[in-house]
Amino acid sequence: MLSNFGLILLVLVVIAAIALAITNQRRFPGRRGSKPGTGDHILHSDYTSGVGGGQAVTWKVPKDPQEYNKLFVPKESDDKK
Repeated sequence: MLSNFGLILLVLVVIAAIALAITNQRRFPGRRGSKPGTGDHILHSDYTSGVGGGQAVTWKVPKDPQEYNKLFVPKESDDKK
């Protein structure tokens, strides 16, 4: 079990971590993602599992938001209206 001092110290560390996270989020807003444009982002994923096992995969993700959204829309719909 934690002593009173240990418990107070733990609570203060948690509060400080939360305050630091909130401060950084406010100081640097909107830094996620990338600006819209033409072309693609190239993403690489390498996975190794033991001796000789694993795989490498490359994805192309469009920079244009409209082209990116089209990836999530089915090509054909069963619901023809």
